[in-house]
Amino acid sequence: MKMLMEDIKNRQFKRVYLLTGEEIYLRNQYRKRLREALIDPEDTMNVSVYEGKGINPKEIIDLAETMPFFAERRVILIEDSGFVKNACPEMAEYIPDIPESACIIFSETEVDKRGKVYKAIKNTGRVVEFKRQDERTLARWVLGILKKEGKNITEETMHAFLGRTGSDMENIERELEKLLCYTLGREVITTKDVEEICTEQTENRIFEMIQAITEKNQKKALNLYADLLEMKEPPMRILFLIARQFNQLLQLKSLSAQGMEKGEMAKKAGVPPFALGKYLAQCRKFTSPILKKAVEDCIETEELVKTGRLGDQIGVELLIMKYSG
Repeated sequence: MKMLMEDIKNRQFKRVYLLTGEEIYLRNQYRKRLREALIDPEDTMNVSVYEGKGINPKEIIDLAETMPFFAERRVILIEDSGFVKNACPEMAEYIPDIPESACIIFSETEVDKRGKVYKAIKNTGRVVEFKRQDERTLARWVLGILKKEGKNITEETMHAFLGRTGSDMENIERELEKLLCYTLGREVITTKDVEEICTEQTENRIFEMIQAITEKNQKKALNLYADLLEMKEPPMRILFLIARQFNQLLQLKSLSAQGMEKGEMAKKAGVPPFALGKYLAQCRKFTSPILKKAVEDCIETEELVKTGRLGDQIGVELLIMKYSG
């Protein structure tokens, strides 16, 4: 991000950019900044936008070769095209030859860093990866927004807020907007406000359910499952999330035994850094063989449901009962 901001500040632009990474909010924000720096926001003649699979690379190349209309450059925005994940020889070959009068911006969720297109972009332009932010960074960002709105929040309430929203910045922004509207006319935001108005993510309910399972609190685990069903969550999605969490706990148990650094552990297991402590405490309640069996049981349940030998809702319920009883 720092190098991209330097490009924008110094107005020294590359001919091609790749914006990628799981933090979509930041990716979209910086794509907007880059576009506005490259070309007048009111200039629609020299901006072209392409989205999704099936884009013809020849069309992109022909457009890049077309001189801009009374402007310094032509900007081509390409989103989730698959060019940087799958092989696209034409694009890989063309990227080093992009003229100075054009700038191509790829915004891609999935990329193959070993692929020719990725390597061509890296060698010719700039690759910027937007990763999930840690709790401290997210807290600073939220505090900055709250300060502009004249709001105060305690550390405890901030932790409760981020605990509900997760680390996805798009979701945090949506929930923060709800919280600001809810507390209109008041200076201090309380934990009760967060609990009253902020929507708890499904993943958080799954975490609570696994926590109830570790405590052998079958009633609570089944009540949480019932809550998820009332929220119209499909049983098979719930099963997927249960399987994913058991698998994350299994990975963390192994990584912890290897003495791996906590930040690296969180990254490898796909766990939000600020929630790592809770996950580690949870995985200590299970042995590795039990976690492995739990993942296998999730896969077996999915297979039984797919083949019609077991109903999806009852299948997940039986799995929860097995490990919480």
